[in-house]
Amino acid sequence: MSNLAIIPARGGSKRIPKKNIKSFLGKPIISYSIEAALKSNCFEEVMVSTDDSEIAKIAVQYGAKVPFIRSHENANDFAVLADVISEVLERYASNNKKFKNICCLLPTAPFIDSEKLKEAYRIFMDKKFDSIFPILEYSFPIQRSLKIESDKVKMVWEEHLNSRSQDLEPRYHDSGQFYWLKTETFLKERKLFTPNTGPFVISPLEAQDIDTETDWKLAEIKYKLMLDEKKNNF
Repeated sequence: MSNLAIIPARGGSKRIPKKNIKSFLGKPIISYSIEAALKSNCFEEVMVSTDDSEIAKIAVQYGAKVPFIRSHENANDFAVLADVISEVLERYASNNKKFKNICCLLPTAPFIDSEKLKEAYRIFMDKKFDSIFPILEYSFPIQRSLKIESDKVKMVWEEHLNSRSQDLEPRYHDSGQFYWLKTETFLKERKLFTPNTGPFVISPLEAQDIDTETDWKLAEIKYKLMLDEKKNNF
């Protein structure tokens, strides 16, 4: 199985200091992604791409490899995920190591688990997608979203002023957790999202964007609720 797990985790986070290794319910948050990838048995190698020695040390403690330090160019505020993945693949290729598929797991996504990774991979392979990633439905219909214009509230789409929520087509957003990618297509497109990308739908309880300290606390609460729900289903 020629699959590589890439966990991008640079240092220097500003909104939440040391975000990638901050304790989440007693463990560094990056450890959840590492452990899920290892437990899934989907990967030939699980690596962390980082520019930070402390992150590298913790990553290795939890079983990941850090075969090289990320370049300065791809460790600044302007580098995008595709740049980081490209650098990793280029570095492996320079050592004559190539992978048919890759999975980029974000380091602050504790809701990732091995079963999700395996199920998404199965769909990815069965449907012959170029990529697949978890998405979830917006909690409120975006067709009825509002904007502020000249200090007044207005509908973004006025044609839906009187639409019933149940009559509107569901809309989804990226959960920000992981991305299975066909290496060949990624190297051509340099994108995570192509016309042949498949959906892996998850529930709102299985995801939480973490950008602030409040988000962090909400994520811990939701994570505990998710564990309780799993226990109750057994």
